[in-house]
Amino acid sequence: MKNKKENPYKEVLTKLIIDVFEKNGNQLMNYKQVAAKLNITDAESKAAIADILNDASKEGFFQQPERGKFKLRQLNVYITGTVDMTADGSAYIVPDDELENDIFVAPRKLRQALHGDYVKVHVYERKKGKKREGEVVEILQRAKTDFTGTIEISKNYAFFLPDDRKMLNDIFVPLANLNGAKDGEKVVVSIIEWPKNAKNPIGTVKAVLGKKGENDTEMNAILTDFGFPLKFPDEVEKAVQAIPDEIPTEEIAKRRDFRDVLTFTIDPFDAKDFDDAISFRVLDNGNYEIGVHIADVTYYVTPDSILDKEAFSRGTSVYLVDRVIPMLPERLSNDLCSLKPNVDRLTFSAVFEMDDKANVLNEWFGRTIIHSDRRFTYEEAQEIIETKEGNHAEAILKLNELAHILRERKFKNGAISFESEEVKFHLDENGKPLGVYTKIRKDAHKLIEDFMLLANRKVAEFIGKRGKGKNKPGFVYRFHDVPNTETLTSFSTFAARFGHKLNLRTEKEAAKSLNVLMTRIEGTKEQNLLTSLAIRSMAKAIYTTKRHSHYGLAFDYYTHFTSPIRRYPDVMVHRLLQFYLEGGKNINIEHYEKMAEHSSQMEKKAAEAERASIKYKQAEFLQNQIGVEYIGIVSGVTEWGMYVEIEENKCEGMVRLRDITDDFYILDEKNYAIIGQRKKKVYQLGDEVRIKVKKVDLEKRQIDFTLIS
Repeated sequence: MKNKKENPYKEVLTKLIIDVFEKNGNQLMNYKQVAAKLNITDAESKAAIADILNDASKEGFFQQPERGKFKLRQLNVYITGTVDMTADGSAYIVPDDELENDIFVAPRKLRQALHGDYVKVHVYERKKGKKREGEVVEILQRAKTDFTGTIEISKNYAFFLPDDRKMLNDIFVPLANLNGAKDGEKVVVSIIEWPKNAKNPIGTVKAVLGKKGENDTEMNAILTDFGFPLKFPDEVEKAVQAIPDEIPTEEIAKRRDFRDVLTFTIDPFDAKDFDDAISFRVLDNGNYEIGVHIADVTYYVTPDSILDKEAFSRGTSVYLVDRVIPMLPERLSNDLCSLKPNVDRLTFSAVFEMDDKANVLNEWFGRTIIHSDRRFTYEEAQEIIETKEGNHAEAILKLNELAHILRERKFKNGAISFESEEVKFHLDENGKPLGVYTKIRKDAHKLIEDFMLLANRKVAEFIGKRGKGKNKPGFVYRFHDVPNTETLTSFSTFAARFGHKLNLRTEKEAAKSLNVLMTRIEGTKEQNLLTSLAIRSMAKAIYTTKRHSHYGLAFDYYTHFTSPIRRYPDVMVHRLLQFYLEGGKNINIEHYEKMAEHSSQMEKKAAEAERASIKYKQAEFLQNQIGVEYIGIVSGVTEWGMYVEIEENKCEGMVRLRDITDDFYILDEKNYAIIGQRKKKVYQLGDEVRIKVKKVDLEKRQIDFTLIS
């Protein structure tokens, strides 16, 4: 039997028909009534509508309660959500509605949707005992169209092999679209079209990154993968060069002048931008005036300007192992907005009068001008704290004393102290890792952190506690939800294996006992593991206009005010604070909520890019150590293997289950373990194991170990 000729407009027409039913309250209609609603009069299109209705009712899209009359089977047969690809080419759609379960979509029903895309899905009626299945009917928004990978050129055409493990389709590149790329080079390819029945999309080379395996090439590939641009557009650079160096006298006149007050910065030795400074003076009444001065980015970056749009689109600076990709062009981030010593700088400040018990007696917020007297590195400030002598020792020691009180008070109120070891690399001039070390946070780091937390909290309270109901001013907060009870309980069970008991009766008690645990494990071999598991069992912090508490810090109100050079939400907070200080009343809250959501997404991408760069450097570090044996700790388990973190250098790799040959192992998800089916040998999270480096794949940033039993 000959197939009915496929109508090229079938998909579009189907969507239009569904819209008609949805807009008309799903009332019964025949094909003529549907055609009339769509203003369709020609016989051929009417016949197409009749065919679609008949076919779709056989497939379960529509019901036909009366002959020739149709209605949608159920109004919520369509959901929207995000595509999460699996390794075999099928996908799960994660619905917008968090209460809905994921929907399985078979490979042929993905209709060219790719990982991360935002799609509309038709959900089938669930067959008894089976998971919900569906098919993509529309791609609402592509997650990305640019990919990094390798170009392979043959005589008549080229193919592009993406690095992204979740991008399962190679991209066909016509020779005319190579734009100078050579065979085997790492490039960025942009999808330009995807013909309806073609297996592969068609693309064009957008940028040549260079030779595979070279440091610059690989770091740029990571940035491109996560959607961060490699350079600023010319018009942005032009706009920033046009800003004058001098601060106008009339601008200084509008501000509170701190140029004669002792002011300094404390930052890492290799910092390029200094976005916060602290001023200190003893008042006549014996109290202390402490100013937290933050670079006044909003003076230079005005709403809707080209600089503002670029900063918003980036959302954040990105910190890779060997470089920073700034949110603002260098002239702003490293010069005009950077609070360097011995120059006048414009700032936005939170100024506190404090007594000896670190109580805030008075507070003031507003625009200021400062002249930093000294730039300290953390090491220099730490030496003053330890030896009790040096430049401005009196001020630093008093600030450290007050910071200690603030810190203790915070923990007493239920804040959680997550002190995990931060891995850093010693790199040579070409970015090659020569060694790995862990960064230790001492009092000098914590001193700055505690005063920044104070400023963030006090700014949030200043706005958040005003007005009630509809008169409450809109603002951007940093929100951290209470952890999910289930995940905390399973973390507690796991911590018990190391002899640590947690009290989870109330949120407050849970936080308190988590804190005791974090203090107790400092310096132990399980510290990294338990800290990262505890962090994983916490909710993620986000930016939002809606709620304002921060569980991890135990603050009722919290925002980000202190880093506008490297975080866009802080720019929004500065603008809103100034708006309210000038007597402003209402803002468009939906507009700010959308901006806050975008900022949260970009922050997440920046963290993922940073992790990818660390993974790359770990792989590069172990590249020449094939066969070398190490002691490691089981740091994760999955159905195909277990992750092991080497104790000595914190590099993490995988022991694949297929490579453990003494038994057949399967995953026991509940107990974070893999178990041998015959001998019942158990490898559990936190176990110490001996491994040797088996294989390193730099491009995939993967390290494979074998187990030495």
